[in-house]
Amino acid sequence: MAHYDLLVIGTGSGNMFLDKRFARLKTAIAEEWHFGGTCLNVGCIPTKMFVYPATVAEEAAHAKRYDVDASFSGVDWSDLQSRIFSRVDAIEAGGREYRMSDRQPNNTVIPEHVRFVDEKTVITDSGEEITADRIVIAAGASPTIPDTPGLDPARVDTPGYPIVTSNSIMRLPEQPKRLAIVGSGVVAMEFAHIFSSFGTEVTVIARGPRLLQDFDGTASAEFTKIFTADHNVILGAQPAAYRLGEGEGAPVTIDLEPSGRMPDVDLPASVEADIVLIAIGRHPNTEGLDAAAVGYDTTADGRLVVDDFQRVYAGGKPVPGVFALGDISSEHQLKHVANHEARVVGDNLAIDVAAGAPGAAGEETLTRSSHKAVPSAVFTSPQVAAVGMTEDEARAAGHDVTVKVQNYSDVAYGWAMADDPGIAKIIADRDSRLILGAQIVGHEASMIIQPVIQAMAFDQPADEVARGQYWIHPALPEVIENALLGLDFSPR
Repeated sequence: MAHYDLLVIGTGSGNMFLDKRFARLKTAIAEEWHFGGTCLNVGCIPTKMFVYPATVAEEAAHAKRYDVDASFSGVDWSDLQSRIFSRVDAIEAGGREYRMSDRQPNNTVIPEHVRFVDEKTVITDSGEEITADRIVIAAGASPTIPDTPGLDPARVDTPGYPIVTSNSIMRLPEQPKRLAIVGSGVVAMEFAHIFSSFGTEVTVIARGPRLLQDFDGTASAEFTKIFTADHNVILGAQPAAYRLGEGEGAPVTIDLEPSGRMPDVDLPASVEADIVLIAIGRHPNTEGLDAAAVGYDTTADGRLVVDDFQRVYAGGKPVPGVFALGDISSEHQLKHVANHEARVVGDNLAIDVAAGAPGAAGEETLTRSSHKAVPSAVFTSPQVAAVGMTEDEARAAGHDVTVKVQNYSDVAYGWAMADDPGIAKIIADRDSRLILGAQIVGHEASMIIQPVIQAMAFDQPADEVARGQYWIHPALPEVIENALLGLDFSPR
């Protein structure tokens, strides 16, 4: 049985904090998959490297709208993959090599799946038991695979099987001619944009009446209106069964049934596609770790329970020396949140080590995580970005709410874009004048939301943000300025 001062499970954001503060510790890193985790290998980074050329292709295809004579004739799928993954794979390999090299003499990489035997002991798939004084659990999350007739979960993402997740769709050997996407959330909408822009015939199968339903109702409705105008979307439907054709390359038939979320839906009996992307959500990897089985507390959706110091709980109390971060414990499945939590874990782990025994550090010495004004964005077409509460959430929380929805077409840059559709919605408290939330649907939403994030993070009143600084004219952020100016506040 091997014993370590510190065991880290997962190398996404869990690989960030191991710096010179921990150089003298005997450390093990357990990673059964790719170094860099979801973001680097199958998430944020490669998807955006596909999104950008997809947006270029879409703009070329729609150039006539702007009186420009241009066209799109296709994408070199192989070269595009090579450009993207030559960089991604090199970074992954470099991260692995660094942790395994002589530059990290006190570090051991365990390239296997591990699961807990007790709170401070894990066992590898090959049968080796490992104990550690301190543990950081950063094992992330995985795509959820539904239990649907005709779908073999064990074969999803394996070579030749035509049903895939975000883990493998970007590595397909050929661009599919027909792609069916099951789901209507962030992952589904980004890949719908990518593949439809590249010329694939895309069909989206959505259970609800709107796309991106986790966003504010106004933003979700606006996005659905824009997206369905140019894409084949079937609302209120779900797969009843999958029927795979005989032989490699044979199409998949998806039999449809009403989801029950929309009344009186008129659905096609089935949809046929060459590849099916399952994008119905992601779940934390706690089950594969046997975390609950050894007594770690978990939420209803399977996440590890942590406190503001990122300490893992068991029996309602923090386990001395055990921390968690990222998707395995956070309700925000976002890389920027995981990175923040990794910094907090690094600080608190260093304090814990300096205190002597695991858990000996007083809470007054520890750093708290902050999940105030957490933003998110969907890199589809049009982009969607959000921060803070939705309007419904703000009203339910008891705020006296003031809301302004500003059209992109109301500002000069919107005119330059030939009145492309898009909105910015700002929600604020009428009395305090503080911004409670914002949702943006439109061109570069992920960028122009930043002034709102900053205002919320530093408690800047909305009217001061609007009037207390210059806004470049005629830049697109004027849509934010005008939305802020349109809020109706109580007299001072």
